[in-house]
Amino acid sequence: MTDSSKCPVMHGSLTTQDKQPKAWWPKTLNLDILSQHDQKTNPYGGSFNYREALKDLDVDALKQDLHALMTDSQDWWPADWGHYGGLFIRMTWHAAGSYRVDDGRGGAGTGNLRFAPLNSWPDNANLDKARRLLWPIKKKYGNSVSWADLLAYAGTIAYESMGLKTYGFAFGREDIWHPEKDIYWGSEQEWLAPTDNENSRWSGERDLENPLAAVMMGLIYVNPEGVDGQPDPQKTAHDVRLTFARMAMNDEETVALTAGGHTVGKAHGNGDAGNLGPEPEAADIEEQGFGWNNHKTRGVGRDTVTSGLEGAWTSEPTRWDNGYFDMLLNHEWELQKSPAGAWQWQPVDIDEADMPTDVEDPSIRQKPIMTDADMAMKVDPDYRKISEKFHQDPDYFSDVFARAWFKLTHRDMGPKARWVGPDVPAEDLLWQDPVPAGSADYDVAAVKAAIANSGLSNSDLISTAWDSARTYRSSDHRGGANGARIRLAPQKDWVGNEPERLNKVLAVLSQIANDHGASVADVIVLGGNVGLENAIQAAGFDVAVPFSPGRGDATADMTDVDTFEPLEPVHDGFRNWVKQEYAVNAEELLLDRAQLLGLSAPEMTALIGGMRVLGTNHSGTANGVFTDRVGQLTHDFFVNLTDMNYSWKPTGKNSYELIDRNSGAVKWTATRADLVFGSNSILRAYAEFYAQDDNQARFVKDFVAAWTKVMDADRFDLS
Repeated sequence: MTDSSKCPVMHGSLTTQDKQPKAWWPKTLNLDILSQHDQKTNPYGGSFNYREALKDLDVDALKQDLHALMTDSQDWWPADWGHYGGLFIRMTWHAAGSYRVDDGRGGAGTGNLRFAPLNSWPDNANLDKARRLLWPIKKKYGNSVSWADLLAYAGTIAYESMGLKTYGFAFGREDIWHPEKDIYWGSEQEWLAPTDNENSRWSGERDLENPLAAVMMGLIYVNPEGVDGQPDPQKTAHDVRLTFARMAMNDEETVALTAGGHTVGKAHGNGDAGNLGPEPEAADIEEQGFGWNNHKTRGVGRDTVTSGLEGAWTSEPTRWDNGYFDMLLNHEWELQKSPAGAWQWQPVDIDEADMPTDVEDPSIRQKPIMTDADMAMKVDPDYRKISEKFHQDPDYFSDVFARAWFKLTHRDMGPKARWVGPDVPAEDLLWQDPVPAGSADYDVAAVKAAIANSGLSNSDLISTAWDSARTYRSSDHRGGANGARIRLAPQKDWVGNEPERLNKVLAVLSQIANDHGASVADVIVLGGNVGLENAIQAAGFDVAVPFSPGRGDATADMTDVDTFEPLEPVHDGFRNWVKQEYAVNAEELLLDRAQLLGLSAPEMTALIGGMRVLGTNHSGTANGVFTDRVGQLTHDFFVNLTDMNYSWKPTGKNSYELIDRNSGAVKWTATRADLVFGSNSILRAYAEFYAQDDNQARFVKDFVAAWTKVMDADRFDLS
């Protein structure tokens, strides 16, 4: 008997023998993204309301404590020049900077910087120290401030403490308690892999894979040394422009953020990176969550190694000023290597008085530096014009930066209805997707009657309501039915919304809204409910669909058309439609849509079964409509899917025919988004549940609940 076989403990996933199903069967559909952040992982339990807890937060006291922390240097991790501002700004920047507009994922809104993979990304080296420095404050204020809010607030207060007039701040970010599994960070199998490898996120003429924003695995934005570590400011300018655009930032915001981020603090590379220990997730247990520790040499203060670059960008790295542009534009620069061996730019000639002092000894002066991205602000013609404008008008630069920083740290928070605190700006900003308050002072019953007598079909009513609401993204709380932006550009012209049908339906519903003093947004949702109630009654049940009035109607002036383009549905498994053939299978696309809508696996299953029999497929296709009673909310989809009298055969990559085993005749057609509910063991369990004879009423009840959840997903005013 070997020593290992004597061990009385089941090692489970700690052993290579106990593989998870995905490892044994890689084609298995992984449903984990629909069950992440289960309530069992949350120590608060279901009764905790963070918005209520925020009412107990003394914001002024918290602000004072953060100001004091900035200069309360700790021996175990001393502050550069006695001020932690640069460190906390980098922490906040990297917490927020993972946001990307294409799918709304990433960002500072969940406190995910505490967990893998972000807590151990190479680009986030030593941010574990910043979070640990914040722990005494988090401990003091407890439940009244989330980690997510604190991580975002610390950088904002850091800027304030160094002299920037900040634009404001909003609390309201709720913590997660488990790593996020729904975010695709890239296909690379190694950190900082060259962009020309076989698993690269790049293709064509430097085209970055959607929805990614960072240029390589493990970075927040771009490689500070240059593309693939090879300095070339013009090439880097391309990457900077692309990655910031993926965050919905324009050129002016990009220059402001780059300059403002490097106006304070420094890069760290005064030592041997080979002396650093592993990142937090790989560190030994005695490190207690710390990573990148140096147990061979001193490794703190002036000897810290983080990015590998070494030096400050300005003469006064703890003061908000216009020194960045003075330094960048008034000097010529040449390539040098840092002590850690990283490429960086240093001035060809500079007076010693203009050099920043050493972080520990003010009698010593050190040369300033620029990264390749900084040099792009000087070399790229468009960035250069903006840099010169900022250089000539420091007040304008400060204002643009303060607004851009606010946007960076709040981009994933959604509408202002979710924002809390005394420093929430009064101004409505276009990127907040503002929606005016709607009225609830109208006769809902009269509106329902008008819709019922309008001549619109149940299918048209249900499909239009669904298309209006399905744009909601729980990732950044954008989209949804509130605002009725489905009637505005660009949504009114999206192929997925069937513009011809949509225009016909909206013309009728808009007139009803006008006649009764209701918003179009309310009438669209109410129309879906009317169609659904008709279908429920036709199936022999009497169930009212809940409705909450009060939605408003946005205008074109309130709509940032460019940033709404990424919300366009190019697939919708609920309406059994994909815009074109993709490398990703239809059932995986369905999971992505369901997760963004905030649905669980049972909710997704109920909605699919109902939408199919209601006849709401895009373009009226018959795929998945496993019923002879189209338009009635029955459980026929599940009954016939699980009926063993039929067999299936493929007719294309995403098309199948159901064959009657006895006659050999084709009964129905389907897509992968239909058949996965019979093939996947978990989804089949739900399908069989709803197919039971005694669960017809339960199915109707669950469908209505899931439908209402989608319709109200963006009603933050209700909470």
